[in-house]
Amino acid sequence: MYKFVVVTDQDRASGFRLAGVEVMVAGTIDEARTVIPPLLYKDDIGIVAVNEEYMLSLDEKLMDRIEKMHRPLIIPIPSKSKEVDRRTYIERLLRKAIGYNIVLKR
Repeated sequence: MYKFVVVTDQDRASGFRLAGVEVMVAGTIDEARTVIPPLLYKDDIGIVAVNEEYMLSLDEKLMDRIEKMHRPLIIPIPSKSKEVDRRTYIERLLRKAIGYNIVLKR
């Protein structure tokens, strides 16, 4: 069985731990850049959830590798520091997953 790992800041770590998820705390963007790459090469990890701001800070070469990987699946956790438009966020995830822009309307 594959593990679910979360890379997040100290503020959100406790909530994920209470949910039973393995958590790796990265207090800064630089720490996240050192914590994330080794997770991509572990055979026992199936999903890695990463703070969105940490994902945005990764270099282009690493992001290309992440996009081409089948496992582990890397998913961003929406930023708490900015107001996230849920429709735009879901549309962006769908576009990335299926390669088409789908517009959600009410």
